[in-house]
Amino acid sequence: MKPDSERARRFLDILDKRVMVGDGAMGTLLYSRGVSLELPFEALNVSDPMLVALVHREYVEAGSGLLETNTFRANRPCLAAKGLENKVREINKAGARLAREEAGEECFVAGSVGPLPRPKADQEDFPRQDKKAFYLEQMEALIEGGADILLLETFPSLKELELAISVALGFDLPVFAQLAFLEGGRTLEGETVEAVARRLSDSGIAGIGANCGTGPREMLDLARRLSTSTRLPISIFPNSGFPQRINGRNIYLTTPEYFASRGKELVAEGVSIIGGCCGTTPDHIRLLVNALGDAKPVRPLQLVSGTRPVKELRKTQQAATFLDRWGKEPVITVELDPPKGLDTSKILAAAEILADKGIAAINLAENPLARIRMGNIALAREIQEKTGLEVIIHLTGRDRNLIGLHSDLMGAHLLGIRNVLAVTGDPTPLGNEAGASNVFDVTSIGLLKLISTLNKGETLYGAELGGATSFLAGAALNPNETTLPDQLDRLHKKIAAGARFVQTQPVFCPKIIQKLFRSTRSLKTPILLGIMPLVSERNAEFLHNEVPGIVIPEEVRLRMRGKSGEEGIREGLAIARELIASAGKAGGFYLIPPFGRVELALDLIDFIRHGLKQV
Repeated sequence: MKPDSERARRFLDILDKRVMVGDGAMGTLLYSRGVSLELPFEALNVSDPMLVALVHREYVEAGSGLLETNTFRANRPCLAAKGLENKVREINKAGARLAREEAGEECFVAGSVGPLPRPKADQEDFPRQDKKAFYLEQMEALIEGGADILLLETFPSLKELELAISVALGFDLPVFAQLAFLEGGRTLEGETVEAVARRLSDSGIAGIGANCGTGPREMLDLARRLSTSTRLPISIFPNSGFPQRINGRNIYLTTPEYFASRGKELVAEGVSIIGGCCGTTPDHIRLLVNALGDAKPVRPLQLVSGTRPVKELRKTQQAATFLDRWGKEPVITVELDPPKGLDTSKILAAAEILADKGIAAINLAENPLARIRMGNIALAREIQEKTGLEVIIHLTGRDRNLIGLHSDLMGAHLLGIRNVLAVTGDPTPLGNEAGASNVFDVTSIGLLKLISTLNKGETLYGAELGGATSFLAGAALNPNETTLPDQLDRLHKKIAAGARFVQTQPVFCPKIIQKLFRSTRSLKTPILLGIMPLVSERNAEFLHNEVPGIVIPEEVRLRMRGKSGEEGIREGLAIARELIASAGKAGGFYLIPPFGRVELALDLIDFIRHGLKQV
């Protein structure tokens, strides 16, 4: 089916003369009527078309002039997650046909196209050509089903939106592009509303706008900024407000009356198409239609630049770090385990002993092996206060989403924590904490990028902090991997993302140590070699067989065979000293004494400072 160019022209003619009211949420109504969240709502276009058609009909009866198809996540990658990748065309075509049948002659149909799923953790993103193919497949089916316009909606990334636009403009239909702006009116990459409007104004799209993300009040500011930055028609589809969690469900309590009153204010700011997103219902749309009547589009008389003054951030003085002695003497850090309960006496006593020994810093892991321990940020502050030693906190992408990571890093800065080792984190199935789940909004590379932006005085989304953090960011390296080139490639990415020092996983093979230093000779980033003294055969076998990232050669395990107690400790320390000696003039060491046995670290510290000279 070819696009109906006549209907498309009539749509634009009407939009030039009066404000058009769209529909409201589809998912909100389907969910309220018992559809499980386990089932993709888009699949109902085929499995229960009458239910979808009924929602469209209710919006038409409420006065909507534009219906969105139930196809927001009906792209191949999203449907493939539910085993429906072979039904992409069928679901999209059916979605457009259902809306077309309910719309009639006076109502128009917008083919809804959402962003592709973002890669999680270590997943690779789709190649650009594959992405274009995914969008093309969906858009062709929507047009075949009878869509009058293409609505690209809820895109957090301008880069991704522009890719979708490049595909959509290949059809003879109007294209409207809507972003889900983040706090402060910025995209995922940090572009402002004004910058987005200027960049898209000459792209060939028919209109620009925003949807989801926030309620009508904050959309007012977005609409105002859009209307003074572009002459394109503006579409705004706010949520009904912010949801509340009630009995395990997200419930939107904003009244239709409030939504309608805010709708009038949005039109006064220059909005030409207004509808609703999450939490809105036919009641919201009905009252909005009544409130607007035959409102005409209103636009500001003068186009302004839309630029905003940027406050000059105070430059933070470069503070001393634990790396200041690098190249002059071996830099030594020691890892201590945060307690599994509330008693901090043991770790504080160990920290004081290490401080007296003059080490550079203490490492505090964050819930290693995905098992609950005391939070390391507060504990780091306590150690720094009592000992004067710097602390390196390990921060994982496993336990917090991006909101929590921003907040905790800013809080850590407030508490005087300056050293952060960014790690992805062991997945929770390794732990035994029932009910816990992985987050992994970002991997270690994403964490390093976040830390770098905070050091520039901004959030990852470009919002200003009113100051800048001064973190020294570190990265982990696992030289035990058989694919060392891949590990080194990832290390270069970490350094590019902001890593200023590196700590390795514990190494138990002199050949790997030598290969590591040969391979990183050109790097200027300090690398601290991980050394873990073994204490028994049982300890060695557990680490080798059960702990991710640790490989203990057979010859080392043979040396530990049958040993435990004092004999095991002696042999483990002997192996550790040999490894340290094989490192030659390594600039630094990251000591990891097992079970909090700080005396093992003290032995190795003495060897690094004095014994190496005799080797």
